[in-house]
This record gives sequence, structure tokens and C-alpha cells, in this order.
Amino acid sequence: MDLEISALTWTLTVALVLGLLAFDLVLGALRPHKVGFAEAAAWTLFYIGVAIAFGTWFTIAHGSDYGTEFFAGYIVEYSLSVDNLFVFVIIMTTFAVPEAHQQKVLTFGIVLALAMRAVFILLGAALLAVFSFMFLLFGLLLMFTAVQLFRHRDEDPDIESNGVVRPARRLLPVTDTFVDGKLVTKVDGRKMVTPLLIVLLAIGSIDLLFALDSIPAVFGVTEEAYIVFAANAFALMGLRALFFLVKGLLDRLVYLSTGLAIILGFIGVKLILHWLNEDVTHDLPEVSTPVSLAVIVVILTVVTVASLIKTRNDPTAKAHAGAVLGSTAKSHSEH
Repeated sequence: MDLEISALTWTLTVALVLGLLAFDLVLGALRPHKVGFAEAAAWTLFYIGVAIAFGTWFTIAHGSDYGTEFFAGYIVEYSLSVDNLFVFVIIMTTFAVPEAHQQKVLTFGIVLALAMRAVFILLGAALLAVFSFMFLLFGLLLMFTAVQLFRHRDEDPDIESNGVVRPARRLLPVTDTFVDGKLVTKVDGRKMVTPLLIVLLAIGSIDLLFALDSIPAVFGVTEEAYIVFAANAFALMGLRALFFLVKGLLDRLVYLSTGLAIILGFIGVKLILHWLNEDVTHDLPEVSTPVSLAVIVVILTVVTVASLIKTRNDPTAKAHAGAVLGSTAKSHSEH
């Protein structure tokens, strides 16, 4: 039975997402302050609770199969979002963003990520509906990403060499300070941009790269555009709070990039098997959504526990975001 989502349900879902994002934007942009652990923990639990409440309603309304697909997609996107946070931390550190303005940067980054992913979701759903070989292409893309991420798991992206940041620095007049969180200002009558605009450009370009991986990954769990959108939206909305909650712990997740590489490779194989059964043969086994969910949860659990054990036994061990484009990354030895 195909999933049927009414225009009203789509409208209400998008309104809920936009409403929560607007609320987040107000908190981050209009009330700049240093976010403490207790505040970050409360907001993280709130957004996880919203996702669970949505998933519960969705399961009751549309059945356990689709409900399982949502939760599997949500966990995939949430785990990939944690890797996103690594890069956000690197960007904040590279540009020395004041703590009072980090909320604003994060919220804008999340809005940009959601907008980009919405475009990719619509495009991906349309392509999959018309061309079944897109499952093969998505699968191969994820396999390539998995191999590259594993090969460069001990590296971080080189933000200064980013294809957007470098030209922006060269072409735009940039102030030396953040000028109270403004994007554009005037200095001696001359209009100039602040480093905050460069930071947002860096985050936007990184968001684009992450969208290229995350959308095929969640389409490996479900073919329903509504579920893909909801899983992405609810995973991204909690990122601002999660950043402040775990940024001190991110350095300890030394095996996260390895775990994500395994997950992306697993989903890539799942997509290729699906394509083979659709277009070539009908005799190959397919991986069900409950099995996918179980595999992903087990991998993330093992990776987290192993990371904490490793860093407890070796306090010098430090996690890295991993670099899919190894040629533009700084290796561990270069830090």
C-alpha cells in the first residue's frame, strides 16, 4: 500500500518545521548569549521529544512499516548530523567566532541545510520515480563516499581552502572584527562585509556537500519523499542545541567517521541490491527496514562505546570529522 499524504498534512508539517526554526532563529539571533550545558540539554531533549512524538503519531496514522522507516531515516540523519557538527566546530574555531554569535551562525546554517535538502529531496524523489537506475547511482555514490570517508577518517576539512571561502576572501572587503554580529557594515564610508558572512558561506558550502550524501542515504531507508523530508527536518532542528551539548565531547568520538563510513557503505549495498532486484533479477535478498534500523543502531552503539573506551585509555586520542575530498583536507600530522 502506497503512502498517501494529503496536502493539509504536508502544509501542517512544513508549518511545524518552519515555526520551530523561526523560534530557534529568534533565540539565536535576537538573544545572543553563551549557551550552558543545562540549557543545551533541555533543548536537545525537547527536539528529540518532538521527533518521537511525530514518529508516534505517524506510526499510528500510517502503520508500523512507515513508522519504522521514519525512525530509521531519523537516526541515519541524526548520526550524519553529528558529523556535521564536527565541521561546524572546525569552522567556528577557524574563524574564531565569538560564543555570543555562535547560536546565530548555527541557526542560519541549519536553515540553509534544510533548504538545500528540500531541493535535493524533491529532485531525488522525482528521479527515483522515473528512473529506477537512480537506485544504482545513489548506491554507488554512497559506496564511494564511504570508501573516501574511511580513507580520510583521521583528517579534517580545510575550511580556508574551501572553493567558496577562498574567492569570497579575495573578492570581498572583509573587516577584521565581527562588528556586533552584523553581516555588512560601513567603515569610513566604505561598505564592507564582516567575517560572519564568510562563516555563513563556509557553512552553506559544507551543507551542500553533506546534502549530497545524506539524501541518498535516507532514500536507502525509504522511497517516500514525505518521510525523507520529515526525517531530515527533525534531525536538523535539534542541531543547534546538540552543538552546545556535545561540542566538548566531540573530540572523544574517535571512531565516529569509521562508523559513518560503514553505515553509508551498508546503505549503498542496500540500494544496489534493490536496483538489481528491480531491473536485473528478482532472486537476490533485500534488507528490510527493521533490519536496517537494527544494524544502524548497533553500529552507532559500538562506535560510541569503543570511542569512549579508547579515549579513556589514551587521553591524547582526538576525533576528526573525516574528509570525503581528501585532496582538500589537512591531515592529522599537519595540525
